[in-house]
Amino acid sequence: MRGLLTLKDLSTDKIKELIQYALKLKKGFRISYPDKKIATLFFENSTRTHYSFQCALMNLGIKVIDFNSSSSSIAKGESLYDTVRTFEALGVDGVVIRHTKEKYYEDLKNIQIPIFNGGDGKADHPTQSLLDLMTIYEEYGHFEGLKCCIVGDISHSRVAHGNIEIMQRLGMEVYISGPEEFNDHCAEWIPLDEACRTMDIIMLLRVQFERHQEKMKISVEEYHKKYGMTYERMKMMKEKAIIMHPAPINRGVEIADEVAECEKSRIYKQMTNGVYVRMAVISDVLDGNL
Repeated sequence: MRGLLTLKDLSTDKIKELIQYALKLKKGFRISYPDKKIATLFFENSTRTHYSFQCALMNLGIKVIDFNSSSSSIAKGESLYDTVRTFEALGVDGVVIRHTKEKYYEDLKNIQIPIFNGGDGKADHPTQSLLDLMTIYEEYGHFEGLKCCIVGDISHSRVAHGNIEIMQRLGMEVYISGPEEFNDHCAEWIPLDEACRTMDIIMLLRVQFERHQEKMKISVEEYHKKYGMTYERMKMMKEKAIIMHPAPINRGVEIADEVAECEKSRIYKQMTNGVYVRMAVISDVLDGNL
């Protein structure tokens, strides 16, 4: 299958190449595909990923077809495969898909046009991982030896599951922290205060209330006190350490309002970098290099 489904399929050299390409685009390099059209199919709510992909497509001169699942034949029982196959028959040059089903793309093996994974269930979010890595590389100029702690709702997070694997491959030390009920033991757990004192990157995760089968065992206020990035914890961090978050952020839950845009925060820089990463991925695929 063509496109980008998961970073697990890519070598570390290819991942670094995509980051360098995204940095080149951010510095002003331009390429255009005015005869191409790509459909964005989001079966789950999204702001950053959805519109970041659309901005990336428009920056590349590509026509965007924005699919609305609520007013489509999905309501009549049409399968994901038949929906994507329809767009393929209509002549689009690729599809961006976010879906609640993990590895939904395994149902699309007969599709010939490129597929760009905008997130699949709790499993993976490859362009988010790339924009996170781009942001880290811009900050430090390397990956080897950097220490990152991912904090919060690990078990429900495609960001955590995607990032941990690739960060470790790139030579980073990755730890996790947060409530035990959200710990799926995918990396070594450390206390949050220790992480704040020793890590180069604190990556907070949104508490995904919509994915919880049961309510949290603690209140929102208690969560923030025990596991949130408070002003006091921010002050514990090393001088050059940074705070990241895939967003949307719950201010006052996983991060204090006064910390969300503090000098250590790279949250909005991540969003900016997302456009360039997605431009790089789309361009690389259309050029036949990915």
